[in-house]
Amino acid sequence: MLQSLRIRNLALLEEVALDFEAGFTVVTGETGAGKSILLGALGLLAGERAEKTIIRQGAAAAEVEASLYFSDPARIDPLLAELDLPASEDGVVILKRSVPREKAPRISVNGSLATLAALQRLGERWVDFHGPSEPRRLLKESCQLELLDLFGRTSEALASYQESYAAWRGLLAEREQLAGEAALPADQVEYLRNQLARMDALELSDEAVDRLELDFQRMSRVQELIELSSALAGGLIGDEGVQSRLAALLREARQLEAVDRSSKPLADRLASVMVELGDLGSEFSALSQLQYDPEQAEQLTTRMNTWLELKRRHGADLGAVLAAREAMRRRLEVQGDLEGALLRLERRIADALQLARSRAQSLRQLRTKAARELARVAARGIGQLGFSKADFQVQLVPLPELAPAGDCRVEFLFSPNVGEPPLPLSRIASSGELARVMLALKTVLADLDAVPLLVFDEVDANVGGEIGRVVGEKMAGIARNHQVLCVTHLPQVAAQATCHLVVNKDQSRDRAVVTIEPIQASRKARVGELARMLGDRSARSALAHAEELLGR
Repeated sequence: MLQSLRIRNLALLEEVALDFEAGFTVVTGETGAGKSILLGALGLLAGERAEKTIIRQGAAAAEVEASLYFSDPARIDPLLAELDLPASEDGVVILKRSVPREKAPRISVNGSLATLAALQRLGERWVDFHGPSEPRRLLKESCQLELLDLFGRTSEALASYQESYAAWRGLLAEREQLAGEAALPADQVEYLRNQLARMDALELSDEAVDRLELDFQRMSRVQELIELSSALAGGLIGDEGVQSRLAALLREARQLEAVDRSSKPLADRLASVMVELGDLGSEFSALSQLQYDPEQAEQLTTRMNTWLELKRRHGADLGAVLAAREAMRRRLEVQGDLEGALLRLERRIADALQLARSRAQSLRQLRTKAARELARVAARGIGQLGFSKADFQVQLVPLPELAPAGDCRVEFLFSPNVGEPPLPLSRIASSGELARVMLALKTVLADLDAVPLLVFDEVDANVGGEIGRVVGEKMAGIARNHQVLCVTHLPQVAAQATCHLVVNKDQSRDRAVVTIEPIQASRKARVGELARMLGDRSARSALAHAEELLGR
């Protein structure tokens, strides 16, 4: 859950620090007061992209910070570990985000720097936004299918089907490619064979390529190599070399040993140095004995030119060249038995299709059962929202062929009035009807949502009066298992919250200032705000109605 939130210099808000409780929190205020600033701060911490325009005029940076608490750290710590971020401290996670005007943005999680992508991954675990556009999404078949699958808990069956569907589609693409490969002319076949022979002659491997490049380098600069190694060998083991001069020092070290036996290890180390220098000198001397062999040089040059040509044609590294070799080998193999390869592929396609159809059927059975139950509970919820005689159905429609999401599509049918046949939502529902259908579905699905914080931004738009009270009851019901933050204009909804935040905009001075204040501790302040929402905070009737709403 969200424990606390601090906002600085975001839009018209200078600074605010808010504490949150579990349960139902509402945010109210005049239209245009700045309620979206609070939601914007949460969006920034959930990984939404930010423009410099969000920074308060005259400020150097906008900053948001939140403290989150997970009662079960196992819900967040594995993801933090995957993102290479510090684990929570007893389930507490601290998120910070700064958007400077001149510098690069800065994100930290538990004190460690993080990326925007990491913040987005974390956001999926702690907050879920439901905005004013949510009801319109309900008109999309993809959204309806998503809601049905969530209700029916079909994720495993869906993933299994999609795996088999992808395998089947991959084989179809392979067949199309293979069928398009007409028999190659003889000269093309001979060319491919020659290319493979050249590649195989190089014995392509990391070790072989490294050896080839080293030998070519040495051969290309053999004279320079001989001169340098000869100079090094002479400097180490020549008549005037280091080894000769160390011999005299070693004799003196042995004399010192005769005087003081404790110095023997030092003399032995000096002797070891002489032996190591002798070995080094011998190896440099061996390098200086290299002879330029014209025949060997020609072979090396030919092999190196072949390798460079292969890289130019097929890619800059060994992996690309090996992939090209495998593709040529496969093409030659197919040429030898094109009909047989197609026949074997057809058998694999048939098997893959049979498996995909079987899994699609299993998925459809789960959806059929879920559709009946979802229609039943959703219809009951819609009835509570003012459609006592409404009919709501979830219908599965078979598809002529397999699709990425299965062998059927889903259609939500709705009739708001008795005696009228249910029709697709897109053909019958008004904006108010859509809002109530979506709210009913959200109430049904809330218990299946593992995200602790649900944010509703005016999803109660287009409803009011007695229905507003039911909306508030449903929000409070969701808040029994989730932390709910709801931006609302309905006093019937606001009265049922346990926490109440009021957003005000002060334009009395030369600059607009937005403030956010919790008022749940003051009954007078809360009654006044509800009266304002009812039409007039000073009217006795509005104040009495507000008292009545809170009393309920």
